[in-house]
Amino acid sequence: MTIPSRGLRDIRTLSGRVDQVALPYRAYMRISCLEMERVRRGHERASSMRRMQILDGRIQEIEVEKEALLRGLNESGASRHGGRMVTPQSAMRRSCGAHGFKLKY
Repeated sequence: MTIPSRGLRDIRTLSGRVDQVALPYRAYMRISCLEMERVRRGHERASSMRRMQILDGRIQEIEVEKEALLRGLNESGASRHGGRMVTPQSAMRRSCGAHGFKLKY
């Protein structure tokens, strides 16, 4: 009977069995990575909040401008159309007709 030869693969070590918590530098590295991510997310959140405030302000400006234009249309439309109120829907119906667009080729 021959004795099997042993190589590098047969040497038993504990290298793969080290507990992750037992290495404090890994825990500190993970904590620092989490802190950096938290700071990054905070910056993203603040940027998003500023962007939302800008968008909300613009939406309010649009509403104010739209109301002013509709008020102007109603005031000028009432004098031109015999006192009738002009709404965007009624203006659209007048311009498109009752049956929509008619195209000729």
